[in-house]
Amino acid sequence: MTEARLIRPGRHGAIFGFAGWSGSGKTTLVEKVISHISASGVDVATIKHAHHHFDADHPGKDSYRHREAGSRQVLVSSAYRSAHFIEHGERGEPDLSVLLDQLAPADLVLVEGFKSYPIEKIEVHRPSIGKSHLYPNDDLVIALASDEPILECPLPFFNLEDVAGIAAFILVQTKLKQAS
Repeated sequence: MTEARLIRPGRHGAIFGFAGWSGSGKTTLVEKVISHISASGVDVATIKHAHHHFDADHPGKDSYRHREAGSRQVLVSSAYRSAHFIEHGERGEPDLSVLLDQLAPADLVLVEGFKSYPIEKIEVHRPSIGKSHLYPNDDLVIALASDEPILECPLPFFNLEDVAGIAAFILVQTKLKQAS
């Protein structure tokens, strides 16, 4: 592992990623892992990469109207939640470290996607989608999760349904829990 490349924990706590090709089941697995880890009392934050244009804001809403009028950033807040919308425009996608700095402090940040960024991660792989593995070319892939056994895999292996095992692995790797 090339330690110098790793994005290090900061005020945002430990960082751990999930990487894999589209359709591999990353979001479903991350959702289950979030539920399992947060139920144990760990404060979890997430960052998800989107390859396509998306908009969580909707026409007619006040926040949307602010953006349409030219506000590059809009922060909407209520007693229940806040949302921060930032228009990147021609600047393009921000670096993961910039996104991490926008998060409120948390014990653990789970990152879905951003497969080329220097964070330790689990590769989520489904042989049925016909894509190659990431781990032979990424020394920061430290475990593999799949719906089928992977022969001759040198990494720790988890079935996609072993959410408790995957969650425990992440907590040990991020030093939020000691190995038993």
